[in-house]
Amino acid sequence: MSSLLPWLATLFDLFLVVLGFGLIIVIHELGHFLAARWAGVRVLAFAVGIGKPVFSYRRGIGWRRGSSEPEYLDSMRSRSDISPTEYRFCWLPFGGYVKMLGQEDANPGAVSSAPDSYQNCPIWKRMIIISAGVIANVITAMLLFVFVFMVGLKSEPARIGGVVPGHPASQAIAENPDISAGLLPGDEVAWVDGRVPRHFNDLNLAVVMAARNEPVRLRIRRDGYTEPLAFNVTPKVEPSTGLLAIGVTPARSTRLVELRREADRARFEERMREIGLEGVEPGMRLVEAAGRGPIRDAQELLSLARASQGTLSLTFENDDGRRITRDLTLIPELEIGRAELPGGRIVMIEHLAGLTPVMRVADPDRAQAKGLRQGDIFLRIGAAEYPGLAAGIREIQARKRGRVEVTLLRDSADGVAGSEVSLSLRVNSKGQVGFGVGDTADISTLLARTPEGLRRGEEPEDSPRPLPGSRVPAGSRILSVDDREVSDFASLRAALIDAANTAKHTGDSTAHVSLTLALPGGLVEPWMLTLEQADIDALRALSWRLPFSIELFELEQTFVRGADPVDSILIGLAETRRVMITTYLTFARLFQGTVKVEHLKGPVGIAHLGTRIAERGTIWLLFFMGLVSINLAVINFLPLPLVDGGQFLMLVYEQVRGRPVPLRVQEVISIAGLLLIGAMFLIVTYNDIMGLFAG
Repeated sequence: MSSLLPWLATLFDLFLVVLGFGLIIVIHELGHFLAARWAGVRVLAFAVGIGKPVFSYRRGIGWRRGSSEPEYLDSMRSRSDISPTEYRFCWLPFGGYVKMLGQEDANPGAVSSAPDSYQNCPIWKRMIIISAGVIANVITAMLLFVFVFMVGLKSEPARIGGVVPGHPASQAIAENPDISAGLLPGDEVAWVDGRVPRHFNDLNLAVVMAARNEPVRLRIRRDGYTEPLAFNVTPKVEPSTGLLAIGVTPARSTRLVELRREADRARFEERMREIGLEGVEPGMRLVEAAGRGPIRDAQELLSLARASQGTLSLTFENDDGRRITRDLTLIPELEIGRAELPGGRIVMIEHLAGLTPVMRVADPDRAQAKGLRQGDIFLRIGAAEYPGLAAGIREIQARKRGRVEVTLLRDSADGVAGSEVSLSLRVNSKGQVGFGVGDTADISTLLARTPEGLRRGEEPEDSPRPLPGSRVPAGSRILSVDDREVSDFASLRAALIDAANTAKHTGDSTAHVSLTLALPGGLVEPWMLTLEQADIDALRALSWRLPFSIELFELEQTFVRGADPVDSILIGLAETRRVMITTYLTFARLFQGTVKVEHLKGPVGIAHLGTRIAERGTIWLLFFMGLVSINLAVINFLPLPLVDGGQFLMLVYEQVRGRPVPLRVQEVISIAGLLLIGAMFLIVTYNDIMGLFAG
């Protein structure tokens, strides 16, 4: 029964989202209804929901099962006390509609000459009727935002938790020449393009909505500086999302994530056992690390790991005060380099002075369906022999919607012994085969071909110097370094660091390292690897990293709340304005190409996103509904056929020309509008469904 509770909670969240979305549409239609009544236009029906009426109410007749319209038509000549307006409650409680005499969006020919018809209403009043739905949605969003910021919205602070090496944030240009380039973990964002961010999403949104190749201006508060620091950072497209990004992540707290599902908790505890943290449970809080405490955030844990000698003592505490201490074995850090793929995509590569491991299969669940197995080593992918990550991705992506031929080394514990297997793998339209990617670093010193143009994260893109490892033949295995046996990249790393330290202590700017290589054909021969000063410095700077992602820790939270009711109202008004501008800007960026059609959400996507947001609590759900309400208002007032904006434009034409748009033109516009909206609905729904299956 307990395993069903999370599913029931998700279904309830979905119900709340659908109900909320439906209410927002009803409020939109209520705006039209009230304006029509004010303007003296006869309203034939106001419906909550769509489809056939389940029951209805009409003044003078009362409640009826189904519609009372036949009864009204039979008695309207003999009775004057019956209202022409029927209030319908339809079988599908999703949205609603208003039916006015002489006005049907999809049927321009449904006109009426009656004095209280829509056509006989003054144009300025019709403009108010058409605009009233949008105004109702804006007012609704405003009220929701004001309430949310009176109570307080729990969100991530505008503080940087992590900076991805090689991404724009790591190369952000400081306006003060005395400040080194790059944002740092712990930096607080005080200002983004002239606006104070209330939470981390404000920073993300400013980046996503930036114009192509235009810098985002930041003011940063940093420990040790009394005044904010000014930075300019130019976003680049993030391949995994297709959106502009700068490569920063929000700060994370010291509390481990809470997990609702038993299966998730079981996987968490199994993972903790694997890395030596047996007994550590979801929801516990890290209180000490390396004998230091209290720990401020997860980023401090990363810093302590880097400063360690390979092990770290961690103490966790639950809400009852029970503590548990475990010694954590850390993972040796490799260098992180950047390589460019076709289309400008940047991929991050682990290496040691350019020596890179060979690509292999890491995810058995997704791989077995393709004929692959966990641990399979790629000897060839397409035309690339002994491919690393960059070469493997390049060869696969070059064969979109086709097949790629691969040769594998199977059942190999050291990258040498095993059986060769050849397969033909199908590549989908996104340039993917469908398996988790790993490498041979933890089992062997087998070397891939160094990616062309590989450079360290801090080196400029036009850096001409090839890394020393690029000269070592692909497919070789390093048997020893300066007569010291090595068996994997961890032992290779230790030997190269010792060589770099020796050069540093003797004052040499270069280090000549003697390697023994086993070449692909079985021949063993010596090789001299020459490390220059940049290579020596990079190797000596290597430290240690955690055997788990800091995403195991909950995001740091802050309350975004007005200081008083007046401040809450001002924040709500400002948020309404910001969301409206952002929504319009989204369409501008859609035409400019920095936002793609697949990023837009339809009903399925909104419902899916809404259920995830509803898990964060009622206040977040209300905030989300405010966003939906504003978006509905903006989309409805776009100058498109069938929506309110298109209807308003035709009223402007009628006001200027003194006559309505010709009926034939209206019919063509309506058909075009139906086709356009139908096509967009199908596209976004398809993308929503594909997104659900993909993630």
